[in-house]
Order: sequence, then C-alpha cells, then structure tokens
Amino acid sequence: MSPAHPPPPRWRAALGNGAILAVLLATALALLPLHGDAWWPAMPRPRDWWSAAASLALYLGLCAWRLPRGRERRADDGGAALPWLVAHASQTGFAVELAGHTAASLRAAGAQVVLRPLSDIDAPLLARTQRALFIASTTGEGDPPDVALSFLRDTMAQAADLARLEYAVLALGDRDYARFCAFGHRLDQWLRRCGARALFDLTEVDNGDPGALRHWQHHLALAAGAAAMPDWTPPRYAPWTLAARTLLNPGSRGGPAFHLVLRPPPGAAPDWQAGDIAEIGPRNAPAAVEGLLAATGLDGDAAVRFRSQATTLREALAAAHLPDPATLPARPQAVADLLQPLPHREYSIASLPGDGAVELLVRQMQREDGRPGLGSGWLCRHARVGDTIDLRIRANPQFHPPAGDRPLLLVGNGTGIAGLRALLKARAGAGARRNWLLMGERQRAHDAFFETELRRWLDDGVLERCDFAWSRDEPRRYVQDALREQAPRLRAWVDEGAAIYVCGSLAGMAPGVDAVLREVLGEDVVDALREQGRYRRDVY
Repeated sequence: MSPAHPPPPRWRAALGNGAILAVLLATALALLPLHGDAWWPAMPRPRDWWSAAASLALYLGLCAWRLPRGRERRADDGGAALPWLVAHASQTGFAVELAGHTAASLRAAGAQVVLRPLSDIDAPLLARTQRALFIASTTGEGDPPDVALSFLRDTMAQAADLARLEYAVLALGDRDYARFCAFGHRLDQWLRRCGARALFDLTEVDNGDPGALRHWQHHLALAAGAAAMPDWTPPRYAPWTLAARTLLNPGSRGGPAFHLVLRPPPGAAPDWQAGDIAEIGPRNAPAAVEGLLAATGLDGDAAVRFRSQATTLREALAAAHLPDPATLPARPQAVADLLQPLPHREYSIASLPGDGAVELLVRQMQREDGRPGLGSGWLCRHARVGDTIDLRIRANPQFHPPAGDRPLLLVGNGTGIAGLRALLKARAGAGARRNWLLMGERQRAHDAFFETELRRWLDDGVLERCDFAWSRDEPRRYVQDALREQAPRLRAWVDEGAAIYVCGSLAGMAPGVDAVLREVLGEDVVDALREQGRYRRDVY
C-alpha cells in the first residue's frame, strides 16, 4: 500500500528521533527523583510534575514537527498555476512506481512537474493546474485503493469547476474481476463532468501489461510535445519483412501516405484482431549511421552488446539516438554502453491475419527542422522493400469490434481509415452488415484511400452507407460537419443500439466529432454510451 504522505526528510527524521529520546529521558528523570545515592520509587515533588509537563509538551511538539506536512507542501507552491501534476492512488505501490516513471519522463522532456498522492489533492489545486495525469489502481470488485478514500469522500463527492484542466487517466486493474479498472473510470467520469478536457482517452492496464504501459508512454510523449521518450519496458520485436510500399496519394496537398505490407518471419503464424496495434522499432537512416562511423573511425562491424543482446556496433547505432561524434570513446563497447534506444512508434493495423500480412497506412511526417519523422521516416523513406522491420503486435481490446450484429458507426479521418478498414473486414467476415462509414480527408481526387474496396463493400451490402468530407475541395467540409448533417440518422442509429467507433487525429477531428455527438445526442447519452462501451476511440 502506498503511503498517504511521503516520509519526512532523513535529516529531520534523525534529528527528531534524537530529540524525542532526549525528552523522554528528561521526563523519566523528572518523575523519578534521586533519594540519597540510589534510585528509589517515591512520590514526585510538585516541581517534578511541572518539569514532566514541560517535557511532555516539548515531546508533543516534536512529534507534530515530524509529521508529514502535506498541507504545508500544498501552501508551498504559493497558489501558482501548476504546469503538470502527476497524482497516484496505489494499493500495492505499483501506481506509485508508474507515477514516478511518468514524472521522470516529463522532466526529461523539460516539463515542470509536481508529483503527489491523490490523498494530497483537492479541487482548488486541480482548478489551478494546467495538466494532470492520474495513475489510479482498482482493488477487489471495483473499489478504490485505501489512500484514495479521502479524495473520494471530500473532493469527488461534489462538483468542481475544472474547465481549465487537461488530464489523462492510467487505470490499473485485473480483468479477472467483473468491474475492471472501475475506480479509474469513475475518476475519469468525474473529471469530465467537472468540465476537464481529456488529453487522450483513458488507458486500461491489465496486471501491469507492458504493451498498455508503452501505449500510455506513447501518448505521454505526444502530449508533452517530446520527439521521443525512452521506453520504460522495450518491446520484444520480431523481424518482419517490408514486402511492399505504395504511395496512395500522389499530388495531394497533404503529406504523402503509403500503404505498407509487412510479412511475418518464416514459420511464424501471428494472430491479432481488428483494432490491434503494430508497434514498430524505428531505425536511423543508414547514411546517418555510416556518416557517424566515418567521422569517428569506429568499426561498424565490431561485436558489442546492446539492450542485453549480441550485435554489431552498426546495428546498435541504427536502433539508438545518434550521439555527438566528438563525445564518443574509442572502444566500440564503451560507445554501445552510452547509447539510448529509439522509442517505438504505434500504427493501427489495417488487415486481418487471414490476409497473411500486417498492412499499415502511414503518412510521411516531418520534424520542425525538416527531417522526416522517426517512425514514418524509417518506414516510408529509409527502409527498402525487402528490409527487416522490427515489429510487435499489441492487443487493443478497447477497439475490438462489437459482438454480434450490433449496428456500427465508423468515423475517422486521414490514415485513421486503416483501423476502420480492419473493423469492416472483421464485420464482413462475421456477416454483420449494418455498417456506416464517415471519413474526412483533403482532396477527393487524391486522398480517397481504399476507394475500390469501399465501393465493393457498398455494392455487396457490407456498408449500408458511406459519407465523405473533403477539407480542401469546395465546399470545404470536415467529418464532424458531415456527422452534424446526418443528425436525424445518427439519433436513429443510436436508438437502435449502434456503437460508435472513432479513429484518426486527436488534435482536430476527435474533439470535433465528440462535440457534435454531445450536441446532437446530449451529454448524458454520450456519457452513457462511453460507460456501456458503445463509444470507443483509437486516436493519436
């Protein structure tokens, strides 16, 4: 169980312990007066009682001084706005550990962070916080951890104005229990009701699942504006092969988007479901690695150990942040010991195992200095067809298709069509035909991804309806505009039990779609859909 307050500093604890022992000794001396040259139990004299009372008062004062001073710490920040707050509610200490990792990652990215237990937080503190991250455990059948009870009783029991707060929740739980991650969901719902805006959707973690934790860290890096954050638990990749790469939108005003086909290793039979994620281990451009080796005179074929594996220095440099050549030692292993691995990148899988390959739709991104993005640069530019791609499949149960033939409304934009395509493939295989797709992109002439396949699904009845919104064609429309125009149909589908799945951009599309849903359906209905698992998002 995590403590409600951190322990006092060591110097204060040591000094306090010594002082308290001295006071207790003084009290004993006061109450046991010396008779002659021996100790003898006798009735203390009046002046001894006064001495004992003074010693006791000093003892109580020292005890109070040593108590954890959460309220004092709360006042220490002077009422100023907090850029980042990381709060933890732990039963076993795991949430405390993850909160520490989270805070350390943010600090490494240059953020100012306050780390506190949930018991040390109240509504006024949250009201003057810019961004808050909550790592919350659930115990037993949906109960909050003990250290969260005061927050539940004193803060969550009433409404608060948190309209200025942006937040995210990492919910820890165990799927063997019926109310999985219940306290994390309860906290998320309370924050939403108070007007706080989610930085990204709640992340569920089943028994410390490292994939879910990497997903949290992926979104954490995006929220912090960090180009890269080292993975806490690096994924164990398998060597897949880049079998094909096709540019789907030549001439588009947007960035080039590529359809990638990746084959599994020989003899492997990987399994996944629609909605799952491909974690890619990116690599540096070969030219950049060779340039560093040439500048230092190091032997790229030298045997080294990197990430506890035997490899060559060239391979280690390909998978790590490239250091300044002027700072590198002469020994290859000493260089490898200094390297920091590149973090993974996540992409929605656009195919099913029956297709025989993982298919991705990746847009080539550019960094502020004009260099290609870390993951997209590797997949879309530097890797050659036939090269090995480090890949791991991560289950994403929050975005698996609904069971049965429940009507399904799919909303997305850009490369978000990848995840929605896999869902439609799964629905077609299951014979579920009540599917409605709303997609947004830039130009009809260039950005109609997978158009042939979508038209076939329309003709075959797999798709009941398909609406597009083109943001660079006249009249300019976004996908949320197309959704608003279909308000009566939207209400009818929801009344008939439809689920709503959203995949695509977190920055613009997802908040816009959410706002239209709340405008058309009402806040209570949308919140109920979330609680019932009928409103799900895979946004990035």
